[in-house]
Amino acid sequence: MQNPTSIDAVQDILAEQNYICGRGLGTVTFLALTLGRPLFLEGEAGTGKTEIAKAIAAALGRRLIRLQCYEGLDVSSAVYEWNFAEQMIAIRTAEAAGGVDRGHLKDELFTEEYLVERPLLQAMRPQAGGAPVLLVDEIDRTDEPFEAFLLEALSDFQVTIPELGTIHAPEPPIVILTSNRTREVHDALKRRCLYHWVDYPTFDREIEILQARAPEAADQLSREVVAFVQALRTEDLFKKPGVAETIDWAKCLLALDVISLSPEVIADTLGAILKYQDDIQKLQGSEAKRILDDVKASLDPH
Repeated sequence: MQNPTSIDAVQDILAEQNYICGRGLGTVTFLALTLGRPLFLEGEAGTGKTEIAKAIAAALGRRLIRLQCYEGLDVSSAVYEWNFAEQMIAIRTAEAAGGVDRGHLKDELFTEEYLVERPLLQAMRPQAGGAPVLLVDEIDRTDEPFEAFLLEALSDFQVTIPELGTIHAPEPPIVILTSNRTREVHDALKRRCLYHWVDYPTFDREIEILQARAPEAADQLSREVVAFVQALRTEDLFKKPGVAETIDWAKCLLALDVISLSPEVIADTLGAILKYQDDIQKLQGSEAKRILDDVKASLDPH
């Protein structure tokens, strides 16, 4: 599928993948696709940054290649490494056959046959259906040297393997970088990208998202779930629940045949929306009931 030709078209094809986005995110996504610029998405965990890459890949019929970042990530894990086990077998086989020409053997060992491709190198290769979507997830977990390397790779869409030379992408991949802002990412990398802060959605937008992801949930339950989660985000919690937790909680409630929230149901299922014991303890007992009473009062049309 070709890239969408308008902002509305972007929102429409994402909605077909059950990804509901606002005008701002739709606009910057359209510009990134149209201009061939990397898209840098920053925001709290669970707000849908990773999901948009999956939705774009599915909507355009492109391969999704994901580079999950972590502390200590290096070139061998991100770009390529050599299959040493297979190389050792080849060496022993050649030695057993006798008459080994070491120079010739070395040339044979460092060829595509023994190359293990990692995400960045895979993204530089031609793909069936068009350029892939390269998701560089949680870039804030890496260190500055890797950021500098990534900046260089994304500037020219090429990587260099000393034994093979420079490999250039025939068609630049669609690049999406995400950050949970556990640390500041260097300005040089951000300047290379189009930037968007992915915030928690409004009440109406989160209802839309929940209806898309858990359509079997009744309207009353959906409204109570979203209102309760949004109320939790105003509390002093170590980790506020994201949209992902809203969806998970609704699905848990459906599995329990819950039709309306109650203090008892909330107490039993808090682990679906809160992931730290200190946060769960804060919401035990009367505190959860207080929030629920406020939620039900705000939703009562009378």
